[in-house]
Amino acid sequence: MSFSMILLLGTLAALLLWGIVLFNRLVSLRNRAREAWSGIDVQLKRRHDLLPKLVEAVKAYAGYERAVQADSVKARAGASHGELEQAENALTGRLRGLLAVVEAYPDLKASRSYLDLQQQISEAEEQIQYARRYYNGTVRELNIMVDSFPSNLVARRFGFAPMAYFEIELATQRDSPALPFS
Repeated sequence: MSFSMILLLGTLAALLLWGIVLFNRLVSLRNRAREAWSGIDVQLKRRHDLLPKLVEAVKAYAGYERAVQADSVKARAGASHGELEQAENALTGRLRGLLAVVEAYPDLKASRSYLDLQQQISEAEEQIQYARRYYNGTVRELNIMVDSFPSNLVARRFGFAPMAYFEIELATQRDSPALPFS
């Protein structure tokens, strides 16, 4: 075997190994992004489980309508990634409205069960924010690999595509809902 043949085989083996490493990195990032989306979904479900309890506590004092609870159910029912993101943005606005109603009822704000629910929702909001950041960071890493050279050659060959970030539509929704603590 000649030196040029050994060099050619070595180069091909190095290129094959490089392709395998890049492919595995892309698969890993895609799976981390899927897992991160699942983490967001778990936290959103937790918030949706808490909201009807909060609405019931407020209804006892304010006769608040069932719109927040109905939105909660609709937002979860068979929603795709983009639809769920839009529904969550709308629900966050409704939650703010509910908390504005609470401000008018000092007895409710002093209620132990209300304060416990308020604390749980605050914790859920923090976990949602953390899960969104983790998801977006993972998506950023994947998108860089998919878009940058030379990893984009492997990504295109095996059908990897950039993923969408979990974004807030309105600037007013960029903050977590204000949960008043007395």
